Amino acid sequence: MTPHTTDRLHITYVCRRSGLTAATLRFYEEQGLIQSAGRTGGKRVYHRHVLRRLAFIAAAQRVGLSLAEINAALAPMPIEYAPTPADWNRLSEPWKRRVDAAINSLQVLRTSLDECIGCGCLSMRTCSILNPEDEAAVEGSGPRWLRPNRSQ
Repeated sequence: MTPHTTDRLHITYVCRRSGLTAATLRFYEEQGLIQSAGRTGGKRVYHRHVLRRLAFIAAAQRVGLSLAEINAALAPMPIEYAPTPADWNRLSEPWKRRVDAAINSLQVLRTSLDECIGCGCLSMRTCSILNPEDEAAVEGSGPRWLRPNRSQ
């Protein structure tokens, strides 16, 4: 079967076109993100629309969405439905706020690096990276907040 003469594409072709492994495609099936069209010659095959769904998943992951969030976005659509550009525009609107927040956070971090790079004194009043508003001053001088998962 050649991928250009039918709507059913062998798993190896879908892997090559999507850049994903067969294990990833099977995992996405288990998660309900895509669905195979059965088997031909003992190999899993997919309808052509799966390529569009895989592209949608990849783009959403690049935005930073988890597979659970992507699954929730795709859930109202039938599994055999290929999301359209209009679907992407509608669904991605709230994701833009997430990207904007990440950009703002990184810009604040970048500015903070200009103020204090590796000074070692975490009780400085100007250290907005690890000691915003001089919170460490009550614990004495010197570095003490380099431990992970410090609650703010």
